[in-house]
Amino acid sequence: MSENSSAGAAALSVGSTVFPIIAAISFCHMLNDMMQSMLVAIYPMLKANYGLSFAEIGMITFTFQLTASLLQPVVGFYTDKRSQPYSLSIAMGFTLVGLLLLAVVHHYALLLLAAGLVGMGSSVFHPESSRVARMASGGRLGLAQSLFQVGGYSGTALGPLLAAFIIAPRGQSSVALFSGAALVAMLVLWQVGHWYKEHHARHARKAALSLAVPLPRARVGLALAVLCLLIFSKHVYMVSLSSYYTFYLMHKFALSVRDAQLLLFLFLGAVAAGTLVGGPVGDRYGRKYVIWGSILGVLPFTLALPYANLAWTAVLSVIIGLILSSAFSAIIVFAQELVPGRVGTVAGLFFGLAFGIAGIGAAVLGVIADARGIDYVYKLCSFLPLLGLLTVFLPDMKKLQAKTA
Repeated sequence: MSENSSAGAAALSVGSTVFPIIAAISFCHMLNDMMQSMLVAIYPMLKANYGLSFAEIGMITFTFQLTASLLQPVVGFYTDKRSQPYSLSIAMGFTLVGLLLLAVVHHYALLLLAAGLVGMGSSVFHPESSRVARMASGGRLGLAQSLFQVGGYSGTALGPLLAAFIIAPRGQSSVALFSGAALVAMLVLWQVGHWYKEHHARHARKAALSLAVPLPRARVGLALAVLCLLIFSKHVYMVSLSSYYTFYLMHKFALSVRDAQLLLFLFLGAVAAGTLVGGPVGDRYGRKYVIWGSILGVLPFTLALPYANLAWTAVLSVIIGLILSSAFSAIIVFAQELVPGRVGTVAGLFFGLAFGIAGIGAAVLGVIADARGIDYVYKLCSFLPLLGLLTVFLPDMKKLQAKTA
C-alpha cells in the first residue's frame, strides 16, 4: 500500500466517526419522512372525501415521487462541484409549505401541487444528508448510511400511526399541526450546516487520499445497471405495500381504516429495524452478501403473502420488511465505491431512482388494481425478488479492496 493510501485509511479511521452529526441527520430524516408518509397515510381519507379512484391515488404518489426523483441527481452533481451547507434547512422549507397546503386544499389539482412541493423538499434533503452522513462516518460507511436510513424508515413508520390517532379523528386540516416538526428540523439542519461548512474541505482532502478499487469502465457500468435493477425490484415491491397495503387489508379482511393503519405501522417499523442490519454487516462481511440475502432471500415470503390469512399476513409483512430493508444502504455505499469522488451524484441518482421507480410503480399498480383488483397486485409483485439473482454479476468489492491494498 502506498503512503497516500495509508494516509487516506488513517484519515478515515473508525475513531473519527462523528456520531452527534449522524444522530442529528438521522433525527431530521425521521421528521422529514414522517411528514412525507402522512401523505400516503391519509389516502383512505382523501379517497373517501373526494371520490378518488386507485389510479388517481397512484397519480398523487407519482407526482410526489417524480418531483422527488428528477432533481436529486442534479442536486447531487451540483453539490459535488460546489458545496451548499445550508441547503438542507432550505429543503425542509419546501416540505413545510407542502404540508400547510395539503391541510387546506379541497381540489384534486392542488393536492397534486402539495404532493409536488413535499417531493421537492426530498430532492434536496436526501442526497445532501447522505453526503453529511458519509462525511461523519469515519470510514464506517455502511453503519453511517444505516443510521441515516433508519431515521427515515422510523419516520415513515410513525406517519400512519399519527394519521390513525390524530389526523383521522380531526380531519384533513389537522395535517397543519405537524408543521412544527418541519420548523424543528430546519433549526437542527441549520446547525448541521455550520458543521458541514467547517468540515467539507478537510473531508474532501481525506477522501482524495482514500483507496479506490480500479475496475474497467464496462465492469462498473454493468454493476451500476444491476444495482439499478435491484432498486427497481425492491422499491416497486415496497411501494405496493406502503401505498396499497391498507386497501388490501380492508378489502380482503374487512379491517377498519384504523386497524389497517396499525398493521401498516408494524410493517414500516420492521423496515426501520431491518435497516440497521445491512450497513454494519456490509462493513464487516461485504455488501454483496447483504444484497444477496436481502433481495433474493425475501422471495419465499413474498410468494406466500397473497395466500395467507390475517394473522400470517401480519407476520409475513414484518418478515418481509426486516429482510428487504437491509439492502438499500448497502446498495448506496456499493455504488459510491464503484464511482469514487462522486458521493452526491451517486446518492442523488440512486435516491432519485428509488423515488422515481416507486412513483411510476405506484401509478401503474393503481391502474392494475382498478382493472384486475387489489389481490392481483400482490400476486404479481410477489415475483419481483427473483431479480435478486442478478447479484451474481456484482464484483466482490471487499475482496478487490483487500487485493488492491
